[in-house]
Amino acid sequence: MSGTFLGTPKFPDAARAALEDSQLRRNLAHATSTIRTKRGTVVGEVEEWEQLRLAGEAIKDRVLRHLPDYLEQLERSLTAAGATVHWARDAAEANAIVVDIARRHEADEVVKVKSMATQEIDLNGALEAAGIHAWETDLAELIVQLGDDLPSHILVPAIHRNRAEIREIFLREMGKAGKAAPADLTDEPRRLAAAAREHLREKFLRAKVAISGANFAVAETGTLTVVESEGNGRMCLTLPEVLVSVVGIEKVLPTFADLDVMLQLLPRSSTGERMNPYTSTWTGVTPGDGPQEVHVVLLDNGRTDVLADPTGRQALRCIRCSACLNVCPVYERTGGHSYGSVYPGPIGAILTPQLRGVGSDPQSDSLPYASSLCGACFEVCPVRIDIPEVLVHLRGEVVEAHKQASRIPSVQDMAMKAASWTLSSSARTGAAEKAAGIGGRLASKLTRTAPGGHSVLGAVPGPASGWSDSRDVPVPAPESFRQWWARTNGGRDEA
Repeated sequence: MSGTFLGTPKFPDAARAALEDSQLRRNLAHATSTIRTKRGTVVGEVEEWEQLRLAGEAIKDRVLRHLPDYLEQLERSLTAAGATVHWARDAAEANAIVVDIARRHEADEVVKVKSMATQEIDLNGALEAAGIHAWETDLAELIVQLGDDLPSHILVPAIHRNRAEIREIFLREMGKAGKAAPADLTDEPRRLAAAAREHLREKFLRAKVAISGANFAVAETGTLTVVESEGNGRMCLTLPEVLVSVVGIEKVLPTFADLDVMLQLLPRSSTGERMNPYTSTWTGVTPGDGPQEVHVVLLDNGRTDVLADPTGRQALRCIRCSACLNVCPVYERTGGHSYGSVYPGPIGAILTPQLRGVGSDPQSDSLPYASSLCGACFEVCPVRIDIPEVLVHLRGEVVEAHKQASRIPSVQDMAMKAASWTLSSSARTGAAEKAAGIGGRLASKLTRTAPGGHSVLGAVPGPASGWSDSRDVPVPAPESFRQWWARTNGGRDEA
């Protein structure tokens, strides 16, 4: 997906390193708890919140059932409104289209609205390779870009940074990319925002080409929608001569009325606000107002593969609110970088492996296991994605993919086959019980007393030590039920 994350280790290894960063954990805990509290307050004000969630789920499911029809309708509506529609099967095609448009307009720089889709395809890297500077204009994205960093949150990409760190980044890096930060800059939020505003203003006024994503694309009218909190998006959408929007094919909505539901669900779930400060909608080209050349790149990049999975396709309902990240106990402690993807947290754990392909690389295959399956993510999802269900489903897919890829059976497979062979025969089961009793007596020296007062095995040497070090393994009974039954004549002799 994004070349910037190439080389990220598997989730357990990356998470272990993140857990050692106490400053990171403090930053994450403060930020996620603040957003959770705000969300809880504004959601609690809406009596019909669950009905809104059900409506959002129904709208997105209707889209997924009839996606080809709605995409063709969207293309017709966009074309009728003066926009040019491009279809991109993968990241390479999408990047090539955008680079070609920028080159045709002899642009050596572009300004960008915050977009997960362009991060997914590493558009900035492709533009840089073509000699075109891509300037992020979202405040958090600007912090990430100036700090030569990676995003760690869907909504707040720089959530892992605190104010003091941001001040240092601005002082050190802003002058290298444009207007420098004031020498007396403090870490007061108002001062940091003002420095970013001054730095970006010249870029807004100079750029000929802007690039955006879209939160929603309405098939009925050809209207694209971007919701944001700072106003930088509106500057990109109105000032440049050319606007290119890279839109995932799952972002389509059937009718303009469907926006009513989504624009109630999204801000409350994401920023904990009743409505977004800036909601921009545009429909093609308006003569004399705004960009006079509009391009829309409809991006697949693995989404049709996700659509083909009856269980996994619900991940395509996602409206990128990030509510699941803010309640996830795993994300709160490890941060987004551990997921090795622009889509971190619970939604990333189910979306990334499907977009990349299960069994394609160990890092992606580790993500479905990056969860406690507590279910908090489903409870807050505004479109009711059952993330725990998909996680369990993908774990099965990962196991099957590894079975098919390896000719050597795993220890687990061999253990299960041995158990099946043993338990399918009464004689073999009886022999195994006798052997377990003998083994229990031989292992008596390794026993210890568990909190409940029963005897369990202590640290077992050898390959089983990893299991027994962290789990209570009951000591096998010295006499099996079958042996007891035979010795006592079915219990009658003891009576």
